[in-house]
Amino acid sequence: MALIKSISGIRGTIGGRSGEGLTPLDVVKFTAAFGQWLRQRATTLGNNTAPTVVIGRDARLSGEMVSRIVSATLQGLGINVVDLGLSTTPTVELAVPAENAAGGIILTASHNPIQWNALKLLNEKGEFISGDDGAEVLAIAEAEAIDFAEVRKLGSYRTDDTYLQKHIDQILALPLVDREAIAARNFRIAVDAVNSTGGIAVPMLLQALGVETITKLHCEPTGNFAHNPEPLPENLTDIINLTRKDNIDLGIVVDPDVDRLALICEDGSPFGEEYTLVAVADYVLKNRPADGRAGNTVSNLSSTVALRDVTRKAGGEHFASAVGEVNVVEMMKANDAVIGGEGNGGVIYPDLHYGRDALVGIALFLSHLAKFGKSASILRRTYPSYYISKNKIELTPTIDVDSVLERIKSKYSRNPINTIDGVKIEFDREWVHLRKSNTEPIIRIYSESDTLSTAEHLASKIISDIKEVISEKR
Repeated sequence: MALIKSISGIRGTIGGRSGEGLTPLDVVKFTAAFGQWLRQRATTLGNNTAPTVVIGRDARLSGEMVSRIVSATLQGLGINVVDLGLSTTPTVELAVPAENAAGGIILTASHNPIQWNALKLLNEKGEFISGDDGAEVLAIAEAEAIDFAEVRKLGSYRTDDTYLQKHIDQILALPLVDREAIAARNFRIAVDAVNSTGGIAVPMLLQALGVETITKLHCEPTGNFAHNPEPLPENLTDIINLTRKDNIDLGIVVDPDVDRLALICEDGSPFGEEYTLVAVADYVLKNRPADGRAGNTVSNLSSTVALRDVTRKAGGEHFASAVGEVNVVEMMKANDAVIGGEGNGGVIYPDLHYGRDALVGIALFLSHLAKFGKSASILRRTYPSYYISKNKIELTPTIDVDSVLERIKSKYSRNPINTIDGVKIEFDREWVHLRKSNTEPIIRIYSESDTLSTAEHLASKIISDIKEVISEKR
């Protein structure tokens, strides 16, 4: 059993003892703390009306149970609830400001396996709350300083199943989404939605874009995930084989809450999660209004430098943020970025909203591919190829991870180093990024080069350095 409190919300495994997993008692505790925080925030801003919270969920098996608990808890605080039901993370993010809500809660553990669920917390803009705000919510939860409403002031509850269509309508209205070009290509597309809400949303979007031939794979929103829900190549053998055999132009894969997008080329080769953002950014940068301004981009420190290459080629500037969607968004706003995201297939397009959104990523990518006029595999070859190696080294709880990272930083002090999130060291055409886990004594090690063997060799060298530092401290 596990219960993890982090910048991305409260997540845990269902069942077990309270405080050790995401039990009904824990759901009440953290929902109530968030609701209390929202009410206090509203009072500070001089708003004494009953706040509204938008909720929505993916299709995982525990979702309906958790949703009922969340709704009842919020009502017990005097908060009005708008329940989107089966939805997507980006759809809930769009609905929060549309409803003039004080915040939102998305019930999803994203790419985590079936036994997990989570409360992802949004502010009034439909964006993830900041680290400081999250700390306030956790403090309220730990103090159990909750004031529930009297019976005549309980919150209301209503459902609204219109927001998926509203989300799609807003995507189609974007100037860079070219429905006519997409429809003219007569794409044959396969969709793997891992039996979650992408099975509803992605085919709806494709039909609205004029795609007539859609092969659905694992698109029944039963919550019984057909494979590991993280959209990595090793988990996608079904759609890879289908795309290769059935004359499919593009395979589309989303995670359970539809904020990550992975693509499969017509020959069955993965386009590469890292390159979802690269390709979409390339299209956006090339089709900006002719106002003389180059477009800036943002990705996190662990994402491929291919985005930097594409951005510089277009005359813009690339910025690297700390890992975490809220950090990417903050840096995008600070640098007026026209697009950003993370190398896990997360596309953030601020002309729609500041949140990772696989649906807008699909529409922009298909517009790009339609205008490109050739296959997805040929489009992929137009981008610089880099390879990322992802490793970790487990440490004993007694080891001071910060001290270890400081020693590595000192060892490579002659190299360019970024310390906004762990330690990132740049070499000639390579980089390595070291981050400590927030929940366990682990150092995560990401390295990138223009060959996989070089990236792995660099990671091995850094791991050896870390072990040497640890042995010296004993």
